[in-house]
Amino acid sequence: MAEGLATLAPRWLASLADQRRLSPHTLRAYGDTLDRLHDFLIHHLGGPVDAAALAALSPADFRAYLASRRGEGLASTSLAREVSALRTFFAWARRQAGLECHGIAGLKAPKLPRRVPRPVAADDARALVDVVGDAASLPWVAARDTAVLLLLWGAGLRISEALSITGAALPLGEALAITGKRGKMRMVPLLPIVAQAIQDYVKLCPWPVARDAPLFRGLKGGPLDPGIVRAAIRAARPALGLPASATPHALRHSFATHLLAGGADLRQLQELLGHASLSSTQIYTAVDAAQLLDAWAAAHPRA
Repeated sequence: MAEGLATLAPRWLASLADQRRLSPHTLRAYGDTLDRLHDFLIHHLGGPVDAAALAALSPADFRAYLASRRGEGLASTSLAREVSALRTFFAWARRQAGLECHGIAGLKAPKLPRRVPRPVAADDARALVDVVGDAASLPWVAARDTAVLLLLWGAGLRISEALSITGAALPLGEALAITGKRGKMRMVPLLPIVAQAIQDYVKLCPWPVARDAPLFRGLKGGPLDPGIVRAAIRAARPALGLPASATPHALRHSFATHLLAGGADLRQLQELLGHASLSSTQIYTAVDAAQLLDAWAAAHPRA
């Protein structure tokens, strides 16, 4: 990597990890973006890519980089993430290293269609939990999978949040303290059926519960891999006629849409889901409106 990037990139990634507490996956993706930009600029500029070269980059240079990435088959969503990474890096470099690149101001991300979440209907979600539990090879595994899926559907957790719960959560109360994205803490109410499912799992689990160890274990006693949960749902979908969009995260979407349809306030829903921005929560209003239109189209005689 060029001298400028070789010096600045590790400092930038370290600051993201310490201050914004980004996940290792995100940090790796940001680092890969800078690596790719460096490799491109070596050929594009025909010379070393030092700090002076970075400062002199024009909007056309950045557009050429994005065009090369598009030519590699990159989707608009991935291009938007690359633009975000580059903007974040150059903004940090300006503040921390005095590297002023005016060309980055002209870099625009591709427009993305607003994606509406695809939740699982209440009856289908209930059936999915039952089928996954029935398909388990051991009683304690059935109890484990049931508890995990109920945390997604009944408490709106992300799969990573559910699997990060440790034995310190026991004994259960009326709410559960969850550490979400960027280390943000929130309290999530526990429905009695969810709490009971967790207790049933704890009673059957052959591995001892430790305060500093994951509550949900794999067959060999290690932390439960989220891929195991995804595979269990994937195997259960054909029996229920569910589409590929029926994933663990779709159960979280179901939690949100069911609450919104029941009259929950958007701000309250934002807190329950752990969204940093209300705009992330507002997408569920589009889901609710779409469901109303579908019902109208199916039932109204003049539709």
